[in-house]
Amino acid sequence: MQVRDQLYINGQWTAAKGNKSIDVINASTEEVMGRVPAGTQDDVNAAVAAARAAFDGWSARPAAERAAFLQKIQEGLKARMEEIGRLIAGEVGMPVKLATMIQAGSPTATFGMYAKMLGSYAFEEKVGNSLILREPVGVVAAITPWNYPLHQIAAKVAPALAAGCTVVLKPSEVAPLNAFVLAEIIHAAGLPAGVFNLVTGYGPVVGEAMAAHPEVDMVSFTGSTRAGKRVSELASATVKRVALELGGKSASVVLEDADLAAAVKGTINACFLNSGQTCSAHTRLLVPAGKYEEAAKIAAELAKGFTVGDPFGGTAKLGPLVSELQRERVRGYIRKGIEEGAELIAGGADAPADLPRGYYVKPTIFGRVRPDATIAQEEIFGPVLSIITYKDEDEAVKIANNTPYGLGGGVWSRDEEHAKKVARRMRTGQVDINGGPFNPQAPFGGFKQSGNGRELGRFGLEEFLEYKSLQLKPEAKA
Repeated sequence: MQVRDQLYINGQWTAAKGNKSIDVINASTEEVMGRVPAGTQDDVNAAVAAARAAFDGWSARPAAERAAFLQKIQEGLKARMEEIGRLIAGEVGMPVKLATMIQAGSPTATFGMYAKMLGSYAFEEKVGNSLILREPVGVVAAITPWNYPLHQIAAKVAPALAAGCTVVLKPSEVAPLNAFVLAEIIHAAGLPAGVFNLVTGYGPVVGEAMAAHPEVDMVSFTGSTRAGKRVSELASATVKRVALELGGKSASVVLEDADLAAAVKGTINACFLNSGQTCSAHTRLLVPAGKYEEAAKIAAELAKGFTVGDPFGGTAKLGPLVSELQRERVRGYIRKGIEEGAELIAGGADAPADLPRGYYVKPTIFGRVRPDATIAQEEIFGPVLSIITYKDEDEAVKIANNTPYGLGGGVWSRDEEHAKKVARRMRTGQVDINGGPFNPQAPFGGFKQSGNGRELGRFGLEEFLEYKSLQLKPEAKA
């Protein structure tokens, strides 16, 4: 068991101000796998004060020096990828091979991407008689979720540091142990004291203190839409910048001319990754009414291949959900789907018979789901897919857009130009065309109640920069 009894503040490991701690539960065994401090307002105050004191020096460092630190952090993460993969497999439940590749590999690549980007990014440009500067926003409060814990941390911390900001991080209390590994790597890289600070704790205590703190210039939050609204409310008192990456209910639209088998397979893969605990998961499969029976048959067959089991066993495609609370929430949605009359094609609310321990849920597919049904409107955050039929393309777009969210989505067609035309009509931040893969250089973020702001690529860097215009006196003509 990993017992972490100190926070990382002002370049050193320091005892928390309070005496309470938080147990970290292994998702597959339901046993305590670690313990972290339950931070307090006083801990937040100390961390913010350290970040504020460090800001002037860090922001003034040349971009090449900041890049060198990010490169060292990338190297430190790379050296500990297997350890991180196993740690997150325990915390979150993703099978360990996938966890090592995605949960450890993605943040490693992100730090490297921003280290490289600093070599060519233009922090100033001339526009007429003005010199336009891009300067760091200041002290950043980064509040991150549990589903891709280190990836989401890296997507905020790496560009914030690259921009010249200083950071106070609050990772999710459900999966916080990986953040301590990052803090160790950052310390070993020699980052100046106060540039990066780690405070663990509960959202209503630590998260709210960070969002409301008058010395915090920006809050970058990833989590539920409900919590994002609260962060915005608290941050508004000091008019600080807020970037939000929130919930999703992404639609995968299969057009009449699509390769139906490929489309159904691609959508199910996008829905069930990380046991459905992905904000941009494609949880609604929209198919032409005349192709429903065929689509349902393909989906039912594919569902059999999504074996559920021990994330360390080496054979299961899906591990458990992250917690008992999440498991019961997802089972509640499955029951709701049945109550509201959807056709159960695969799975169900009952626990897998051979897995008495662990937060496991059967991968579940519903058919003939009404567009206004609860399971078609609300984010479930589990391995649950709703198949919805449509009569024509206009109705498909209307259904796709008719939720409070707009984070991800997909369009499938044998004619790529046709697919792009439909994608342009979708009110969502990212649309995968015929299963196009995730691109970390592209902006990630949403429309509507999926949030505001963008992460990753140069777009993610620019979230942490302010514009400043220097109006220069025009040179006299000879």
